[in-house]
Amino acid sequence: MLKIGITGLGFMGMIHYLAYQQLHDVQVTAICETIPERRNGDWTSIKGNFGPQGTKMDLTGIATYANLNELLADPNVDLLDICLPPNAHATTAIAALNAGKHVLSEKPIALKLEDADNMVAAAKTNNKLFMVAHVLPFFTAYRFVYEAVQSGCYGKLLGGHFNRVISDPTWLKNFYDMNTIGGPLLDLHIHDAHFIRLLFGLPKTVQSSGRLRAGTPEYFSTQFLYDDPNILVTSNSGCIFQQGRPFMANFEVHFEKATLVLDGQTPTILTEDGKSEKATLPNLDEIAVFANELSEVANSAQKNTVSPILGGQLARDALYLALKEMESIHSRKPVNL
Repeated sequence: MLKIGITGLGFMGMIHYLAYQQLHDVQVTAICETIPERRNGDWTSIKGNFGPQGTKMDLTGIATYANLNELLADPNVDLLDICLPPNAHATTAIAALNAGKHVLSEKPIALKLEDADNMVAAAKTNNKLFMVAHVLPFFTAYRFVYEAVQSGCYGKLLGGHFNRVISDPTWLKNFYDMNTIGGPLLDLHIHDAHFIRLLFGLPKTVQSSGRLRAGTPEYFSTQFLYDDPNILVTSNSGCIFQQGRPFMANFEVHFEKATLVLDGQTPTILTEDGKSEKATLPNLDEIAVFANELSEVANSAQKNTVSPILGGQLARDALYLALKEMESIHSRKPVNL
């Protein structure tokens, strides 16, 4: 039985808690939260932009702590699941790793590359697993692309374009603070940066342009340049002012023998013989998607092996890639990696 401690009972902490309930041989044994009502099971104030809203929860049998050090001293916790704001990820993860716990941290891994490197190093020093909850590859459309790349069923991967745009999240305090949340670059686009790194590896150069809000990238486009000139990868991401703009995420991924197009819920497969068909995908709700992600975490912890999708080094590379994009936006010049 893998025993989980969760720190941070905001919306994502609640989603992780609900997803763990769907897994076998995994149990949430401890929670760390500073708000007393939430420690007592009153989650009615928790709200998010998808899935269920907070309700009254029965936390019988779960140890509750207001102080992280108390949770880290609990021998009944094997892995700490960090669902705190991004600026708290690094210090919390390193403390947990030093305390002998495996760690899963919500994305982004950190806001500064030095912190990300220290987190990866702490895992190595303590011989513990460190993973980052980049959930995008577990959404069925993106999973379909990932598995197509892994199997080679459509031939060589040639490139793709990835969109991710939202209306301005006015309800999020400090959203555009690069030292607190990281703005659209590190809160939104980091999903596609991670997926691009997962599929294509790190490029040799990025060339980005975009609008800035008080120095923080607000809306931007990037071309990712690889040694192979036939690999063409681009992305477009950020926030717009108009609140009528619903969340939008889609892609077009090119292979030698097919193109996969997502413009809705299910990818369309365009094949070399001129045919077009919808992919056959499982129908999963959001909690089931996160359960699949956390199942990957649990399997990695139980086997003591780094997940090829959720590994800390991969998440560090995604942050590195995004920060190089920001450098290019500011300089208005291509930036080498």
